[in-house]
Amino acid sequence: MDSEHDESADGAGETPSVGAGAQLRAAREALRVDLAQVAAETRIPVRHLQAIESGQFEALPSRAYAIGFSRTFAKAVGLDPVKITDAVRSELADGTMRRAVPGSGMEPGDPARLPSAGLAWAGAIAALVLAVGAFAFYSSYFGAGTEPGSLLTPAPDPAPAPVAQPITAMTSPDPGAVVVLTALEDGVWLRLYEEGGERLLERTLQRGETVTVPGTATDPRINTGRPDALEITVGGKPTAKLADRAMTLSNAPVSASALLARKPSAKEVAPDVSGAGSAPAAIRSAPSRPTPVTASRSSQVPAVPTAPAPDTTPAPAPGPSDNDNDEATSD
Repeated sequence: MDSEHDESADGAGETPSVGAGAQLRAAREALRVDLAQVAAETRIPVRHLQAIESGQFEALPSRAYAIGFSRTFAKAVGLDPVKITDAVRSELADGTMRRAVPGSGMEPGDPARLPSAGLAWAGAIAALVLAVGAFAFYSSYFGAGTEPGSLLTPAPDPAPAPVAQPITAMTSPDPGAVVVLTALEDGVWLRLYEEGGERLLERTLQRGETVTVPGTATDPRINTGRPDALEITVGGKPTAKLADRAMTLSNAPVSASALLARKPSAKEVAPDVSGAGSAPAAIRSAPSRPTPVTASRSSQVPAVPTAPAPDTTPAPAPGPSDNDNDEATSD
């Protein structure tokens, strides 16, 4: 009994000597999963997971990352995150890692809450571009109101471009078709979930990897920081990207019907060359319209009647016979 008690005491005394990294590695190997699978689940780089398992916490960016990544690692392999983080703090207190996080000492439990420097710069650039675009729109829209518009009044309204409708028809597959997302670059993180419902998928894609949106999902949405690096196909046919630049995109619908309902970009609509050239011709021919109006008005004016010329024929002078008769009458 004493020997068994001594052996159990010795075993209990040896358990705390096992480091947090060794416990995490043993739990992972018991589950028969590799570091790549854990990295895809936790979004922690493989090199950081290797550093945690080997106890090389100085290879991590800071003390806060060591504690936060260890907590997330423990949750992924089914260990108690509190015990693991306590063990990590104990190892850090022994001098394993002397670098301290500046500021308030925040411990990141989820790497998604810590945006990278590239994402922060991308957000700042996007905000600057939006501000410049808004200023340019305001200046062009309100500053051009003093230009006269009467010169274009005689021109008829141009007919709508007939090319836009065939393009829409070509890019309109079945609204219930399969939606596939393909990564164009390495390290493209995305999260798929139902609107107001549960999470469908969350992982980091490498170049060429694909993700299929479940067809049974109700109003599927996506969160990603690289919408420009995702190629989208609906029913095997490519459609427009969610964005043309790197930006934080949240709550964007990715169902087949929602993607097909998006308006095509300006590059997809072919210009109507014939309609564009007909407008100047109509403008040039407009001044010739008053000519027939002037001619018709002059033809309808009634002619003024000409007064008859006065009769200038002199009256005949009285003859001598008339005078004799008058004298005879007076006698």
